Amino acid sequence: MNHLSLVTLFCLFGAIFAQDLPSCESKIYCQGKLLDTIQMARLFDDSKTFVDMALKNPAETVLENFDKLLQDTDNNPSKDDLEQFLEENFENREELEEWSPEDYTESPKFLEKIQDESLKQFAQELVKLWPKFGRKMSPEVGQNPTKHSLIPVTNGFIVPGGRFNEFYYWDTYWIIKGLLMCEMKDTVKGILENFYQIVKKYGFVPNGARVYYLNRSQPPLLALMTAAYFKESNDSQWLGEQIPVLETELNFWLQNRSIEVNLGENSYTLFHYASESGSPRPESYYEDVQSANKIENEAQKVQLWADLKSAAESGWDFSSRWMSDPNGDLTDAQTRNIIPVDLNSFLCQAFSIMSSFHQTLGNDQEASLWATKTQTLKSAIKEVFFDETDGVWYDYDLKLAQKRKNFYPSNLTPLWARASHEIDAGKIVQYLGQVLGYGGGVPASLTKSGQQWDFPGAWPPLQELVINSLYRTKDSKAIEVAKELSQKWLKSNVQAFDKYGAMFEKYDAERVGEPGGGGEYEVQEGFGWTNGVALMLIKWA
Repeated sequence: MNHLSLVTLFCLFGAIFAQDLPSCESKIYCQGKLLDTIQMARLFDDSKTFVDMALKNPAETVLENFDKLLQDTDNNPSKDDLEQFLEENFENREELEEWSPEDYTESPKFLEKIQDESLKQFAQELVKLWPKFGRKMSPEVGQNPTKHSLIPVTNGFIVPGGRFNEFYYWDTYWIIKGLLMCEMKDTVKGILENFYQIVKKYGFVPNGARVYYLNRSQPPLLALMTAAYFKESNDSQWLGEQIPVLETELNFWLQNRSIEVNLGENSYTLFHYASESGSPRPESYYEDVQSANKIENEAQKVQLWADLKSAAESGWDFSSRWMSDPNGDLTDAQTRNIIPVDLNSFLCQAFSIMSSFHQTLGNDQEASLWATKTQTLKSAIKEVFFDETDGVWYDYDLKLAQKRKNFYPSNLTPLWARASHEIDAGKIVQYLGQVLGYGGGVPASLTKSGQQWDFPGAWPPLQELVINSLYRTKDSKAIEVAKELSQKWLKSNVQAFDKYGAMFEKYDAERVGEPGGGGEYEVQEGFGWTNGVALMLIKWA
């Protein structure tokens, strides 16, 4: 059987399997006639609004009331009927309480070391934002979990901001880095323990703290977050208690997201984003149905929805990076056929961290096991993704059996994640030359698709990834470029803050000091990872 036939079978079996898997078990928030009817009636501009509403009545009663509504309206309820149904059965209840972390201080010590007065003042303003985004779940959420789409956790946390009124997986890494800089170690410990609670219950970390995200994860940075906290706390007893949870999370990726890539006579086990649920995303239900309208074949719709959920799992939702035709639209999504260099680098880093943790705890056999996994994956990253001519790494297209040679900041992730072999720093700098002219930051791509993770969108985590990658080359020219990029990014952040009085989730690479656009929703203010990255760059300045 040839390579293409294997890929075709993978897609077909994936579609059949995905069709039987809803986003979660809830017949209100994740699947069923009620969800479809409400979301397709377009009662709200943002599909997320409905699935974030709480129930006034038990779930069984709400479903019974909806069945009665359908009977009374001959399966054709009007918009007024649906609005009345919502008023009687749902509410925008305060599920989260404002929470000010007990270890918050307005004057963390790092501020004293900032020489530039304007940057010091800006950093002070960022520090003051942490309590603004502090939240704790109300007791009602834990007492009546089926009345909410929120996944209950014990400790307080920091939300990103804007429409995202719950915590998210990979956002939290940069939030944690900022919190640790601000001496909020106890807050970080509580946030991590929230994640551990979720892993113990579900076996992995979902995209965010909502049940409708239980069909997908996000970039696996939990081990790295734990390492950042452990570096500050040096609490070996605590670490020993968390090791089994961290292994559970990594085993989710090992067991559910691995895939074989054949190059010549060699086969490599790598990882891809691959949600197994082929239905519209509940929080973007209307949008996903609309995206599939061009497709007549039901099996192909299922494949598309699974690929859209897989793109959401990547954190890059959405981008030309996941399209078979970078100049196409969302119907060209083929996320599961693309083997991403960043995901594999994140996991290689996580494996290495696990080895180090076990070594610290005196578990020599386990340390050796994870060290072997690290070296095996590190070798595969070099062989499958690295391009000798360009001196960088590229995602691999499983269907076409070739590298995808488009510009994305993620092409430097092996450096950031310490998963690279010896490289030529000069080639890295030369490669970045195509984006160094933009005053508002490094764009997510050079493709103008209209999607938010494409040009001219400039995202905070990608800036830190590129800048830190350059620093890790230890090359003088690369470090000089890193400093220039830091200065540009901070200038854009400061100008936007002065103009709008807010930080944003993303910015415009072409327009200094302006928030980014594109995608399914308006640019959001806040913003957790933006604040964390800015504080990191100020510290390095």
